[in-house]
Amino acid sequence: MKNSKQRLVNVLEQDKEEMNEPTREAAKHDFSQLAEEYFEKEGDCKLEIKRAKGGYEVNLSFRAVRIKNFTSLK
Repeated sequence: MKNSKQRLVNVLEQDKEEMNEPTREAAKHDFSQLAEEYFEKEGDCKLEIKRAKGGYEVNLSFRAVRIKNFTSLK
């Protein structure tokens, strides 16, 4: 009986979870690579995810020392 109860508690806790750690790290890695396309970053990115009305609020922040502007050949 204790095992069933603990399993139920674990399922309910996981259901409340915003984003598990492996998924968070994968998203942070992918967003960081994308940011490198447009900025010269200094240090790591910070990824914050919070529940908001009807969804989530997602914030990615990092320090950049330079913007990589694109130039077109004419």
